[in-house]
Amino acid sequence: MAQGFLQSFDKEIRVFSAGTFPALKVNANAIKVMGEVGIDIRGNSPKNVDQYLDDEWDFVITVCDDAKETCPLFLGKVKHRLHMGFEDPSNAIGSEDFVMNEFRRIRDEIKSGFYKFYNNFLI
Repeated sequence: MAQGFLQSFDKEIRVFSAGTFPALKVNANAIKVMGEVGIDIRGNSPKNVDQYLDDEWDFVITVCDDAKETCPLFLGKVKHRLHMGFEDPSNAIGSEDFVMNEFRRIRDEIKSGFYKFYNNFLI
C-alpha cells in the first residue's frame, strides 16, 4: 500500500517495495481497499528484499511493526533510513467487516504517514 501511495503522489519518483518474508501474491484485501481510493495495485507482486541489498538508495523505509528488527542490513549506499511502523492488516482476525475495516484503517494511516514523508522529504 505504501508503494501505491508514494507512486500516486508523484509519477516521476521510482518506488520499490520488498519484504523479508514476501507473500506469494498481493493480498486481495489490500487490492480492494486501495481500489476504493482509486489506486490500482493489482499489477504489483511481492518481492524479497534480498534482491535490493546491494543497490544505491536515497531512502530505505521499513513499514511493518517488526520490520525494523528483522530487516537485513543494506550493504549498498543508503542516504537515509527511516522506520514508519504500521500494523500488518493481514494479521487481523474477526468478521469480514472487521478485517476490511482494519485494512481501511491501516491504509489511511499509511496514506497520511507517507503523504507527510513525501511533503517533508521529496518535494
